[in-house]
Amino acid sequence: MLLAVLAFHSFLAKPFYIPSISMMPNLLVGDRLIVSKWPYGWNWSSASFHVLPRSTTRILGRTPAYGDIVIVVPPNRTDDLIKRVVALPGDRIAVVNGQIVLNGKPVPQTAEAPARIPADDQLRCEGAAGPSSCYDEFASYRTRLPSGEEVYELPAYRETLPNGATYQIIDHLDQTLDHMPEITVPADHVFVMGDNRDHSADSRAPLWENGLGGPVPLSDVGGRAEFITFSLNGTETLNPLTWWGALRTKRAWSSLRPPIMTRR
Repeated sequence: MLLAVLAFHSFLAKPFYIPSISMMPNLLVGDRLIVSKWPYGWNWSSASFHVLPRSTTRILGRTPAYGDIVIVVPPNRTDDLIKRVVALPGDRIAVVNGQIVLNGKPVPQTAEAPARIPADDQLRCEGAAGPSSCYDEFASYRTRLPSGEEVYELPAYRETLPNGATYQIIDHLDQTLDHMPEITVPADHVFVMGDNRDHSADSRAPLWENGLGGPVPLSDVGGRAEFITFSLNGTETLNPLTWWGALRTKRAWSSLRPPIMTRR
């Protein structure tokens, strides 16, 4: 039975939990989701547990599409991170004032209404000093809606990649990761970023800052995020009877594949 479960998780699909804010507003802390293991073929990072020596071998390898949300394993760690693919092999990519410039052309960003993130104060995120409130960085954006619900209203933009994949991002600071000189993505690599652009250690960030140190080898991409199964707001305890009240009912079964905007 155990071997069957491990094989299923390594070759077909595996459940994941979101512990950080790096993919807000599209993924929230407390989301549980399914990652499929077959879309890009299989490799070392597909395994349910990364206990074997790292390898670059790929079986039936395929390249992700622009906008895919993927699981990657950093070269200096064995835990999984979740990020979005924003550049493919051979692309030239730079970041100028927070905007992606892809092959010399700025990726369109359109300002939208603020993204509303529930103020779930019981959620805790791991940081350098240990578990703390997930939303300490956004205190100035906290507001109470007419309904009485407290939320964070964060500056949001809609980004659209060359294939038409479109999704929301959050960008509320001018910081180091908003500025990156142009590089070329090597063959068999992708460049990935978090949707919460000011709070994501991704391909823009060096390894010593817990980033990915640049483009990610496809042999370190372990699968594609497909959909959210359920989400909990942090009020749950070990008692299963508390889980129902902690459910964020509107997030269940939400697809994580970006919609494709057709060109006219």
